[in-house]
Amino acid sequence: MGETGNLFASAASRPPGEEAEVLASAGGCRVERIVSRDHASPPGFWYDQPQAEWVALLAGEAELEFANGRRQRLAPGAWVLIGAHERHRVAWTSAEPPAVWLAVHLPS
Repeated sequence: MGETGNLFASAASRPPGEEAEVLASAGGCRVERIVSRDHASPPGFWYDQPQAEWVALLAGEAELEFANGRRQRLAPGAWVLIGAHERHRVAWTSAEPPAVWLAVHLPS
């Protein structure tokens, strides 16, 4: 039998900040669980990833900011597809409950 887990396990007990854990990877695709509690990217920092990323917010609230000025507020169930090299950052996440994300990094 393959590995199993729970996306919400220990999320409530995480300290402030952000932690990512790879759940699966194959063929250039990577699936991560990210738990963010009262987190924001450092001022002036932008993610600039070489591959597209599909991200869904499963719990909590968050807001992403894009270099073109667009802001995307997320509530549970919301998802966004971020293109390769689309510069973005985490503007903020909720503290209670923490933001629990599911991120899929797609092959180039």
